[in-house]
Amino acid sequence: MRMICNIASEWIERAAKASGLEAELTRRGFLKLSVCALSGLAFLDLGDAFGEQAPLVILDNAKGIILADPTRCVGCQRCELACTEFNDGRAQPSLARIKISRVLHFGPSGPTGGDGMHGDWGDGLVLQGVCRQCPHPVPCATACPQNAITVEPETGARVVDPAVCVGCRLCQGACPWGMLSFDEQAGVATKCFLCHGHPKCVEACPAGALHYVPWRDLTRDGGAQRSGLSVISPESAKACVDCHVPAGKTSVK
Repeated sequence: MRMICNIASEWIERAAKASGLEAELTRRGFLKLSVCALSGLAFLDLGDAFGEQAPLVILDNAKGIILADPTRCVGCQRCELACTEFNDGRAQPSLARIKISRVLHFGPSGPTGGDGMHGDWGDGLVLQGVCRQCPHPVPCATACPQNAITVEPETGARVVDPAVCVGCRLCQGACPWGMLSFDEQAGVATKCFLCHGHPKCVEACPAGALHYVPWRDLTRDGGAQRSGLSVISPESAKACVDCHVPAGKTSVK
């Protein structure tokens, strides 16, 4: 497949420096050269920095995403149980890819939230934590030094390969919303991959507070809990040459 993206090389260099990737920005292993778009680096707010002159980016996003409605969540945590029972064969909410227990009482701000505190001990609003299935550059996958986070074929979501993961936890630190879990028993990280297109958390929710819908970019909705892309290995720093194509060049897949 041949695609030509007319991008000035100076914007490629500026994007690399702004995102901390001093070398070439690619993840040939899981990006398909399919669509030229402006929102690939929007997660890093580079779109705002460059405006209409932002570099075009070729994306390959997940097919779906889980939308959470906090006004309907009753905090029963059945979604967490369904997640771990399906994926891990045991009922262990702390390992769930959907996060309810950590915000159940106080909300994401913790017990010091004051008058604006959510959860059982606040205004009663439980803000579910769900994986946002980030567009490129996917923070957790970019941070993995082993390339253990790849595309799940059925959903297009990123998934941790336990056979490759070495348990370094760099992906956990890279996720701005803290959505990766770590299986202490297996010694590997885990993340939501949408249960092969049939999310068990959605099926288990008795209040209809979770919905599986076509993918959309939710990375700008709500503030991130911490800085993303905190660690990038030298190997991963050689990213996006195929997806941020300099002007006059043709990328072949």
